[in-house]
Amino acid sequence: MDPHLLRTYVTVARLASFSEAARELGYTQSAVSQHIAALEQDLGAPLLTRRPVAPTAVGERLLEHAGPLLLRLDAARADIVRMAATPAPGLTLATTPTAIGPGVLAALPPSGVTLRVLTRAEIPAAVATGAAGLGLVDGLAAPSDPLRLPDVAPLTTHGVAEEPVSVVLPAGHPLAGRSGLRLGDLGDARWLDAPDAALPLAQLRAAAGGGAFRSALRYEGTDLRTLITLAAAGHGLTLLPRSTATGLPGTVAVPLTAPRVVHCTELLHGGSPGGAAAETIRRLVESP
Repeated sequence: MDPHLLRTYVTVARLASFSEAARELGYTQSAVSQHIAALEQDLGAPLLTRRPVAPTAVGERLLEHAGPLLLRLDAARADIVRMAATPAPGLTLATTPTAIGPGVLAALPPSGVTLRVLTRAEIPAAVATGAAGLGLVDGLAAPSDPLRLPDVAPLTTHGVAEEPVSVVLPAGHPLAGRSGLRLGDLGDARWLDAPDAALPLAQLRAAAGGGAFRSALRYEGTDLRTLITLAAAGHGLTLLPRSTATGLPGTVAVPLTAPRVVHCTELLHGGSPGGAAAETIRRLVESP
């Protein structure tokens, strides 16, 4: 399967337009049509309806395969380029908003760093394709257990930090005076669904072995200030690493006592980084 034809197909399906895809890819509309026809002939099945432009059932299945396939190709190219190139003087670090703890900040070079806050799903791909030299991902895990990360490319992972987690409640919440809370007792509470700012509800359900963990409000963003404002206003509870949750205005952070889970942060990189990336890895992973 020709990856150039596959990229054209993915673009047409995403934009639902041959002309818009041609504009984005820098092709003529005729060339885009020829690419789609060639791919359909190669696979022996129609991939798109034309009016309107939309994937067929076969086309939908191809889209499921196309993302990982194209990402692997991009990762392979980035890995080879990284091996052949002289290390750049600066460092681009992709991170979630809750992965930047005091130890990470102390390990960063004094200058030349670009910090890029992304969603958890975007970070492995950014590192694999060379958009970021290093990545920091985080999540809930049992103590000393690794995180479950998508298999987007051959990436190296290092455990960087573990810390307890706290439930963030409005200051006037009935549970705000507790010394500790069990996650299993909070399954029916109102929660903020903020998968890219807080610890995701899916991870809470898995850690608690079930429970509703109903979303009262969904926040699609990475800004912690917005998340805390929503929690303080009573729109729902949220779970954060202890160092992040402590001292937030209008809220109380109550330690999670059961189950025994921690906020885990891992460092990702591809190949054999050099320059500022290698020094940052050394400080984060090899330093006592």
